[in-house]
Amino acid sequence: MIVRIAMCPCGSGKSYAACCGPLHAGAPANTAELLMRSRYSAYVVGDRDYLLATWHATTRPQMLTLDDAQTTRWLGLSVKRHVESGPDHALVEFVARYRSGGAPAMRLHEVSKFVREHGRWYYVDGELFTR
Repeated sequence: MIVRIAMCPCGSGKSYAACCGPLHAGAPANTAELLMRSRYSAYVVGDRDYLLATWHATTRPQMLTLDDAQTTRWLGLSVKRHVESGPDHALVEFVARYRSGGAPAMRLHEVSKFVREHGRWYYVDGELFTR
Protein backbone atom coordinates (compact mmCIF):
# COMPACT_ATOMS: atom_id res chain seq x y z
CA MET A 1 0.00 0.00 0.00
CA ILE A 2 1.42 3.37 -1.00
CA VAL A 3 0.53 6.19 1.36
CA ARG A 4 1.22 9.80 0.50
CA ILE A 5 0.94 11.85 3.68
CA ALA A 6 3.52 14.15 5.20
CA MET A 7 3.01 14.06 8.97
CA CYS A 8 2.37 10.79 10.74
CA PRO A 9 -1.26 10.42 11.89
CA CYS A 10 -0.16 8.85 15.20
CA GLY A 11 0.66 12.26 16.65
CA SER A 12 4.38 11.67 17.17
CA GLY A 13 5.27 14.91 15.39
CA LYS A 14 7.47 12.96 12.95
CA SER A 15 6.95 12.46 9.26
CA TYR A 16 5.03 9.36 8.21
CA ALA A 17 8.15 8.13 6.39
CA ALA A 18 10.19 8.37 9.61
CA CYS A 19 7.52 7.00 11.95
CA CYS A 20 4.74 4.54 11.09
CA GLY A 21 5.56 4.22 7.39
CA PRO A 22 8.45 1.76 7.91
CA LEU A 23 6.31 -0.32 10.28
CA HIS A 24 3.52 -0.49 7.71
CA ALA A 25 6.15 -1.66 5.23
CA GLY A 26 7.18 -4.55 7.51
CA ALA A 27 9.73 -3.25 10.03
CA PRO A 28 9.06 -4.49 13.58
CA ALA A 29 7.90 -2.06 16.26
CA ASN A 30 10.42 -1.72 19.10
CA THR A 31 7.72 -1.23 21.76
CA ALA A 32 4.05 -1.99 22.26
CA GLU A 33 3.35 1.74 22.23
CA LEU A 34 4.93 2.10 18.79
CA LEU A 35 2.86 -0.83 17.55
CA MET A 36 -0.31 0.71 18.96
CA ARG A 37 0.52 4.05 17.31
CA SER A 38 1.18 2.31 14.00
CA ARG A 39 -2.13 0.46 14.26
CA TYR A 40 -3.94 3.77 14.81
CA SER A 41 -2.18 5.13 11.71
CA ALA A 42 -3.22 2.01 9.80
CA TYR A 43 -6.85 2.76 10.61
CA VAL A 44 -6.33 6.34 9.41
CA VAL A 45 -4.83 5.26 6.07
CA GLY A 46 -7.08 2.18 5.70
CA ASP A 47 -4.32 -0.48 5.84
CA ARG A 48 -6.42 -3.54 6.70
CA ASP A 49 -3.60 -5.99 5.90
CA TYR A 50 -1.29 -4.36 8.46
CA LEU A 51 -3.99 -4.43 11.11
CA LEU A 52 -4.55 -8.15 10.59
CA ALA A 53 -0.80 -8.91 10.46
CA THR A 54 -0.22 -7.18 13.81
CA TRP A 55 -3.19 -8.83 15.55
CA HIS A 56 -2.26 -11.86 17.66
CA ALA A 57 -3.29 -15.14 16.02
CA THR A 58 -5.37 -16.21 19.04
CA THR A 59 -7.67 -13.18 18.86
CA ARG A 60 -7.38 -12.07 15.21
CA PRO A 61 -10.70 -11.94 13.37
CA GLN A 62 -11.06 -14.03 10.21
CA MET A 63 -11.59 -10.85 8.25
CA LEU A 64 -11.62 -7.16 8.93
CA THR A 65 -13.68 -4.72 6.97
CA LEU A 66 -13.02 -1.03 7.00
CA ASP A 67 -16.22 -0.18 5.15
CA ASP A 68 -16.66 2.97 7.21
CA ALA A 69 -13.14 4.16 6.31
CA GLN A 70 -14.61 6.47 3.67
CA THR A 71 -16.93 8.13 6.18
CA THR A 72 -14.73 8.00 9.28
CA ARG A 73 -12.37 10.87 9.91
CA TRP A 74 -9.76 10.21 12.61
CA LEU A 75 -9.11 13.38 14.61
CA GLY A 76 -6.23 12.46 16.88
CA LEU A 77 -4.57 10.06 19.26
CA SER A 78 -3.51 10.58 22.87
CA VAL A 79 -1.45 7.90 24.59
CA LYS A 80 -2.20 7.97 28.31
CA ARG A 81 0.23 5.30 29.51
CA HIS A 82 2.50 2.48 28.37
CA VAL A 83 3.31 -0.17 30.97
CA GLU A 84 5.54 -3.17 30.37
CA SER A 85 4.64 -6.09 32.62
CA GLY A 86 7.67 -8.20 31.81
CA PRO A 87 9.87 -8.38 28.75
CA ASP A 88 7.11 -9.68 26.46
CA HIS A 89 3.85 -8.21 27.78
CA ALA A 90 2.61 -4.63 27.82
CA LEU A 91 -0.47 -2.46 28.23
CA VAL A 92 -1.13 0.77 26.35
CA GLU A 93 -3.95 3.09 27.35
CA PHE A 94 -5.05 5.55 24.71
CA VAL A 95 -7.85 7.80 23.56
CA ALA A 96 -8.57 8.08 19.85
CA ARG A 97 -10.97 10.71 18.60
CA TYR A 98 -12.97 10.32 15.40
CA ARG A 99 -16.01 11.53 13.53
CA SER A 100 -18.17 9.24 11.41
CA GLY A 101 -20.47 10.72 8.81
CA GLY A 102 -22.15 13.84 10.10
CA ALA A 103 -22.21 12.65 13.70
CA PRO A 104 -20.51 14.59 16.51
CA ALA A 105 -16.93 13.64 17.39
CA MET A 106 -16.57 10.45 19.41
CA ARG A 107 -13.89 9.08 21.75
CA LEU A 108 -12.51 5.56 21.79
CA HIS A 109 -10.83 5.00 25.17
CA GLU A 110 -9.11 1.63 25.50
CA VAL A 111 -6.47 -0.22 27.48
CA SER A 112 -4.90 -2.57 24.95
CA LYS A 113 -2.92 -5.73 25.74
CA PHE A 114 0.15 -6.61 23.70
CA VAL A 115 2.48 -9.59 23.60
CA ARG A 116 5.89 -9.99 21.98
CA GLU A 117 6.65 -13.25 20.19
CA HIS A 118 9.78 -14.01 18.18
CA GLY A 119 10.84 -10.36 18.51
CA ARG A 120 7.58 -8.86 17.20
CA TRP A 121 4.82 -7.14 19.18
CA TYR A 122 1.18 -8.11 18.56
CA TYR A 123 -2.11 -6.59 19.65
CA VAL A 124 -4.06 -9.16 21.71
CA ASP A 125 -7.23 -7.38 22.82
CA GLY A 126 -8.45 -4.39 24.74
CA GLU A 127 -10.85 -3.14 27.35
CA LEU A 128 -13.04 -0.24 26.27
CA PHE A 129 -14.07 2.47 28.69
CA THR A 130 -17.41 4.14 28.39
CA ARG A 131 -18.31 7.46 29.89
